Amino acid sequence: MTATPAAPVSRRQRRPDWAGRNYSLLTAAAVATGLGGNGALIASAFAVLESGGDGGDVGLVAASRTLPLVLFLLIGGALADRVPRHRVMVAANALSCVSQAAFAVLVLTGEPRLWQMMVLTALGGTGQAFFGPAAEGMLMSTVSGEQAGRAFAVFRMAMQGASLGGAALGGALVAAVGPGWVLAIDAAAFAVAGGLRSFLDVSHIPPRAPGGGMLADLRDGWREFTGRPWLWSIVVAFSVANAVVGAADAVYGPLVARDSLGGAGPWGLALAAFGAGTVAGALLMTRWKPRRLLLAGMLGIFPLALPSAALAVPVPVGVLYAVMFVAGATVEVFGVSWMTALHQEIPEEKLSRISAYDWFGSIALMPLAAAAAGPAESAFGRTAALWGCAGLVALVTGAALCVPEVRNLRRRTGPASGPRPDPTAHGSADAERPVGGLG
Repeated sequence: MTATPAAPVSRRQRRPDWAGRNYSLLTAAAVATGLGGNGALIASAFAVLESGGDGGDVGLVAASRTLPLVLFLLIGGALADRVPRHRVMVAANALSCVSQAAFAVLVLTGEPRLWQMMVLTALGGTGQAFFGPAAEGMLMSTVSGEQAGRAFAVFRMAMQGASLGGAALGGALVAAVGPGWVLAIDAAAFAVAGGLRSFLDVSHIPPRAPGGGMLADLRDGWREFTGRPWLWSIVVAFSVANAVVGAADAVYGPLVARDSLGGAGPWGLALAAFGAGTVAGALLMTRWKPRRLLLAGMLGIFPLALPSAALAVPVPVGVLYAVMFVAGATVEVFGVSWMTALHQEIPEEKLSRISAYDWFGSIALMPLAAAAAGPAESAFGRTAALWGCAGLVALVTGAALCVPEVRNLRRRTGPASGPRPDPTAHGSADAERPVGGLG
């Protein structure tokens, strides 16, 4: 007689405390966009090549996405700390959906012109500029306590698993049906993700009290950013590393694949191998809690130089897959450690602004690198350019490790392990009470 009501209790206990409603919705939405977005990266590159473009044109389209990120990220971060973050996220998803749908129609119905692809890609980049800081702040304000690191690892494992599937499926679909349909799938994924994020439970969010204005918020975020050597030194290092790795992946990778690896399919599988590595790395981080967060994370960045070196040779496809897997696994050690450090050290009401400065610094050089990839190949040769990418990644990673705060920042345990509130600040737009067991 007493066994009947116990069943639903047992079912409820199968979900961890930190995996509440908002966390689950955010994870499901990230999976949707991960499946569509990684295929679209391959599709956009091959859409340019199939329309008669060369490596320089691929670089220009890639730069068109990152330039709006540089221009609008800081505004997006300040906005996301002033208004409910979920509204910013849904609006950004809608813009990305429309731009990708138009790009798909353009490719499917005729021969797209370079300027048209650049404009539509720039619209998607604008959406990402507003989405990124809001999404990171929302996720970090959704988890709390000592299990935050595990929550971030599970979130990233789901996201990276979707990236794995999206890259593999995207490469195969580009080869089978062409890039236009892959872009259409990405547009549908943004629509699904925006719908999921619109159901986030924000009924307990208090309205943000008027502050000193957006410029004042930006200055406050800048002081928070520059006052932490571990924070700005790693962001500076990644401004170089992300630029050269992005150029290698967006420009040189498809060209090497076309000339030496067999086309879009093998390159998609190589990106999928990187995604598989990130899933393995995130799985490791659900169990491993390195005491020195950033030391462990930055040591994991050195192998990020290996894919560029492998493309420079170029190595056989099987070796490239192995190299991409290792790089993905180790870079995910950094990813989880970095999110845990931000969650631990940054006040909750400043998370989106700090995330914006983080993103801004990390991608500031990417438009220049993407646009310069073609001319660099012409001037030095593709092999020398790829070796240069590998060398720069190793150099800036070593430089960041020379900063004592990077080597010595330690994981905190106990009640103080979450984001620290700022008693002088107004309430955050997402200062939620616990929702579904989630702080």
